[in-house]
Amino acid sequence: MNPKVDFYFDKAQSWQKELEKLRTIALDCGLTEELKWGCPCYQYQDTNVVLIHAFKEYCAFLFFKGALLSDPNSILVQQTENVQAARQIRFTSLKEIVKLESTLKAYIYEAIEVEKLGLKVQLKKTKEYAVPEEFQKKLNKMPALRKAFDALTPGRQRGYLLYFSSAKQSKTRESRIEKYLQQILDGKGLEDE
Repeated sequence: MNPKVDFYFDKAQSWQKELEKLRTIALDCGLTEELKWGCPCYQYQDTNVVLIHAFKEYCAFLFFKGALLSDPNSILVQQTENVQAARQIRFTSLKEIVKLESTLKAYIYEAIEVEKLGLKVQLKKTKEYAVPEEFQKKLNKMPALRKAFDALTPGRQRGYLLYFSSAKQSKTRESRIEKYLQQILDGKGLEDE
């Protein structure tokens, strides 16, 4: 147990017993405990394997390369359609975790094997994402915007494309595009300031 991580479990207002049990399971598998993104993260030789996090309705193990796990019990959940690599196993009670303990350890051991083998999730390329028609028109009309967008990192490009595309109405997509034009021209990502 890493003392730097203790505060996470001490401050947990809900799911405290469940989170402690998940911690024990991860540590029983020989993983190193670190604090990343404000959550307990369990690593094999400095590579992230599984993360513990709590939400209002559930707590979860998040496997960083869960898409590569065999999932014979069909318990891995893809949080949203845009999450490519990570998968969660969600819990709503301590009883549920205790019942699944051996299964959870098997999933962790498989995730460790994925790391030992150096396997990588084949991520979609940015060009495979749909470009909203409204944004494509702007790119066609503004060569400087095209150049600036192409110069962004693939992750920043995906961020914009997903954000623009998520609006249901054309008017909303246009408004979002207008709002972020200057930020793209400045070479910044969606969340950059």
